[in-house]
Amino acid sequence: DIEPTLVYDLEYFQRFEPTTVGDMLRRVPGVGFVGSDIMEYDGVQLRGLGGGYTQVLVNGRKVPGAGDDRSFYVDRIPAEMVDRIEIRRSASANRSGDAVAGAINIVLRDAWAFEGSYLRMGLNRWDDGEVNPTFGAVTSTDALGGRVLAGINVQDRYRSKTKRSDRYGDATRQEKTSWEDQVEVKDGRDYSANFSYVAEIGGNARFSADAFYVRTDRDVTEVSFEEELDGDEVEDKRVPGFNPYDQENWGASLEYRFAMAGGTTRLGLDHARFDNHEAETEGEQVHVGGADGWDGTWSIDGAEWDGTEYEAVAIDARDRETGLTLSHSRPLGGAELEFGLDLRWKRREGRVGYYQWEADSEDQPPPRYPADFQPDGTVGSTIEERRVDPYLMLSGRGAMFTWEAGLRHEATRSEVAHSADDGPVARTRKEYDELLPSVHLRWDLTEADRINLSLARTLKRPDFNALVPAVLEGEFGDNDYVGNPALAPETANGIDLGYEHRLGRRGVVGINFFYRDVRDLVELVNTGEPSEAAVEGYEDDIADLVADGEYASAAEAMAANPFQPDSWLFTSANVGDGEVYGFEFDLSAPLSFVGLEHTGVFLNYAWVDSRVDDFAGRRRFNDQARSTFNVGFIQDLPALDASFGLSYRKQGDARSRLLGEEALVRYGGELDAFVEKRFGDRISLRLSASNLLDASKDEVFDKFDTAGDQLARDYDEYELETEEAGPSYQLVMRWAF
Repeated sequence: DIEPTLVYDLEYFQRFEPTTVGDMLRRVPGVGFVGSDIMEYDGVQLRGLGGGYTQVLVNGRKVPGAGDDRSFYVDRIPAEMVDRIEIRRSASANRSGDAVAGAINIVLRDAWAFEGSYLRMGLNRWDDGEVNPTFGAVTSTDALGGRVLAGINVQDRYRSKTKRSDRYGDATRQEKTSWEDQVEVKDGRDYSANFSYVAEIGGNARFSADAFYVRTDRDVTEVSFEEELDGDEVEDKRVPGFNPYDQENWGASLEYRFAMAGGTTRLGLDHARFDNHEAETEGEQVHVGGADGWDGTWSIDGAEWDGTEYEAVAIDARDRETGLTLSHSRPLGGAELEFGLDLRWKRREGRVGYYQWEADSEDQPPPRYPADFQPDGTVGSTIEERRVDPYLMLSGRGAMFTWEAGLRHEATRSEVAHSADDGPVARTRKEYDELLPSVHLRWDLTEADRINLSLARTLKRPDFNALVPAVLEGEFGDNDYVGNPALAPETANGIDLGYEHRLGRRGVVGINFFYRDVRDLVELVNTGEPSEAAVEGYEDDIADLVADGEYASAAEAMAANPFQPDSWLFTSANVGDGEVYGFEFDLSAPLSFVGLEHTGVFLNYAWVDSRVDDFAGRRRFNDQARSTFNVGFIQDLPALDASFGLSYRKQGDARSRLLGEEALVRYGGELDAFVEKRFGDRISLRLSASNLLDASKDEVFDKFDTAGDQLARDYDEYELETEEAGPSYQLVMRWAF
């Protein structure tokens, strides 16, 4: 590729036995996972920018995902389905432009490249003693006039962690207000399959079809003991939580390439779906006075029951995305011309239901599912987008210079419909279009040295929840929030400048500098309207003044006591600009230059920074890790048909600032290892270990009720939180035949 692209095949990752694409990507330069639980790798970030800033593709095509920020959780795809990972650092005209930070292309195994069959069987053991299996199989053969590949994978996914929270009145930590100990278990199973068919037709045409399916069935169970301290009174709470979810991703595509008019024409049709059925239940059983403390079991001595209440949220979301592509490429003088048209239709339906339940007695068991609670409101929404994206691209190759220049026009029509509590449906419509030019230059200085330069304009479409104009009470502390369907996309002008040097036959070292100038940033703004809590509180105060006889009427009380709200209704708006910049260093090579032909090392480091202005001043982009670092080695032992290796990963600190809450996130270092023994050319046995350093995730939260309190540093709560998970071990046998 002319555009700057890093390619990592399965061999780069496989010896450490990754279970998911997320587990693979954590070893790639500049990839972060801020926000993920310890030993979880779902919301991927390039350049520290997640969500809609980082584009995730499967076989070069867009796929819908779980996140309201248009993100696709990469831990949904098992590693065994993958042929290679491509990191595309810049954008080209023949690809969707919503990739400000770059794009991650997950290329699945296909019938054209993969030959043979193999079985994969293994066991995972977790630090709490839980053992569960994993199984995979892939086969490829000649059939149906072409080549066919089919693969299946079933793996149990299990995580157990402990979490400790200590809460204080403010950042001085002089007064502890509460503490909490929590045990969380995530237990589920993933089922996945992929299919590929390729056939040559008439010697000058090729037809291909591929499909994938992933289902995640998982339960998240947590039990907490919380103690609140208020002077001499102690309030103890047992806080159980239950979060079951059933998610399905699948996609299919057809492609036909054929020679026409002195060039090659391509027709492509793809369709992808995502279904999410999820519920989150949390309750608290409260006892007051006389607690004997928390010893790992629920034990209250002499305390009085003070109530049991539960709240639940049920989420049903369905996302459909269909694309049609027509393109033609042909020689044009000393260059190559490509032009085409991408059409895309997207429909996302969501329904969120809120529920509550209160016990009549201490021994009354709560219902297990939200449907058995009392309804407490619903919000439904449908978002439709229709895109027409024509593009034109020229490229040329010479002895030293290779270049590409293109222009893409993306025209989008969107419609947002929403209703609250099954009331009337409100609809809003918006149209916008963007011109996205791109230029790439590759200069081969020598056979071993290369310079890459890329200039490209990209965009980020608004988050789904930011488009729905439904009022969410108390969304940010005491402040309410309402979406804004008139939001325009953010745009970015970017530059990438890189240098690569080959080390012998198999090694490479490179450094890349990047800069993004982001325009029309979407940030929270105050509408100037008071929150529902402020209005209700004021009305209650006026009623109390009249009831106490201080004023003869409400009008008189209101005249003497004007309304001065301290919490507001916020929304999202396009405000100001921001910038992101940094560098990425990557080294991968055998140590043959010092006589260690069978020792391979890899090292990568990325440093990023950014600037954005929000309601409280200047900060970095939210949840942007300052750095990511990977280092490791693999030692082959040819005489023993064996090998072993180690890898270490460290992610830098990340900060975020939202209305009512600020956070600092810090992850500990992760150490992984493997030992492999091969038996001939067909069987291998591999033992791998993850998280050998018992890495932790440490967070600091500054919490405030109102924007005024946040600016004045008048705390509602200051919280320190730590979660830990122990090491896990995996024993896997592969049999190729």
